Amino acid sequence: MNQSENYHSGVVAVVGPPNAGKSTLLNRYLQQKIAIVTPLPQTTRNRIQGIVTGKDWQMILLDTPGLHKAKETLNKEMMRIAMDALAEADVALFLADASDDSQRRERRRSEYCGWLEQVRCPSVLALNKIDMMSRDQLLPVIDWYRSLHPFNAIIPISALNGEGAELLLQELVSRLPEGPQYYPADIPTDATERFIAAELIREKIFLRTHQEVPYSTAVLIESFQEDEQAGQVVIHAVILVARDSQKGIIIGKNGAMLGDIRKAAVREIEKMLGCKVQLRLWVKVKKNWTENEQILRELGMQG
Repeated sequence: MNQSENYHSGVVAVVGPPNAGKSTLLNRYLQQKIAIVTPLPQTTRNRIQGIVTGKDWQMILLDTPGLHKAKETLNKEMMRIAMDALAEADVALFLADASDDSQRRERRRSEYCGWLEQVRCPSVLALNKIDMMSRDQLLPVIDWYRSLHPFNAIIPISALNGEGAELLLQELVSRLPEGPQYYPADIPTDATERFIAAELIREKIFLRTHQEVPYSTAVLIESFQEDEQAGQVVIHAVILVARDSQKGIIIGKNGAMLGDIRKAAVREIEKMLGCKVQLRLWVKVKKNWTENEQILRELGMQG
């Protein structure tokens, strides 16, 4: 590992409101998918660590759950995870949706200020989704965010098409402290294949169900076995739901929805693992699981 005197490394906490594009940006920098992405807010629940390595630097990116007002235990844990990441960061990257309308932004002013007051390290603002607006529309948005907090830099980007992403990366790297290379250069994440498989299954549920159903589901991997003779991985997973009616929705008529979820998840898990995957899914009702501390621990959400 590179241990030169001029080597820089550190932790960048990626924080911001739900659905701002944090996971899309992380996947872009890693050049592969480790964080799931859906159009729905609060898709990310756990802290996901991505590792980006350059010639003389290494940046550990912490993709966190979207900052929001939390009521139930699950959401409180999501907020704790996000704020803990901020506390240990060398650089804070606040990612916001530049295309949000001005009234929605103004309603969240005090909320944003409350989060930003807790920043104790250099901070960079990335205004995402500039591909959805004109330059003239962007200028007042920059001024509005500038009035919230003394950011060290403000970079407009599109995480989707990559515009501004390289400039943002350079800005973040320039603020890393001197330090060692913590991980080998070819390691993109510390997340296990088991964890990413569960997340990919959950993503397919988010993309195919509506209203409260995606938020009432969780995925637990019960077994993850490599069958070397058959050249495949056999995964058994349980989809938890909060109510009997949700179980019916997930399974679908004659099992059609569950079959669709399984097929879509298998395609992505096979791409990640580079081999054939046999995925078996079960749906179980666990009432009030979002308040169950034991289940939240199994999901890796309680410290």
